[in-house]
Amino acid sequence: MGLLSIIRKMKRNEKKMRILMVGLDNSGKTTIVLKINGEDTSVISPTLGFNIKTIAYEKYMLYIWDVGGQKTIRSYWRNYFEQTDGLVWVVDSSDLRRLDDCRYELHNLLKEERLSRASLLIFANKQDIQGALSPDEIANAMDNSRRAYTGEGLLEGFD
Repeated sequence: MGLLSIIRKMKRNEKKMRILMVGLDNSGKTTIVLKINGEDTSVISPTLGFNIKTIAYEKYMLYIWDVGGQKTIRSYWRNYFEQTDGLVWVVDSSDLRRLDDCRYELHNLLKEERLSRASLLIFANKQDIQGALSPDEIANAMDNSRRAYTGEGLLEGFD
């Protein structure tokens, strides 16, 4: 079952969904949001705060909050937790040296009470890079025994 399917069941009568997209810096969060929205991804700079994209999807309006992942910004993530319906955690599958940091930050997010009702989707991004870990290896590295939908496509993950 995909992220939006789970959220739809929780919010049957509402037509708005707030999605928080986070992960370490350089994991590809902004690229994912731009690709989903059909925008140019040839020039992307680090997100030093946040971007909000509104995307019409089926009968819903998705408000995707793409928040920067630099170490100095992570302490501010908590400012974006309110009314979050879905949490998208983006992992750079080729960044083996920071997997421990990635797992640590994800587990800290999962402890947050304000995110307790949010559904979680983990994107194993950058699968096209030589030496990248597979989605199963990423799930194991994140100690995520309850795996959500894992796939190659972005929209399939959201759907």
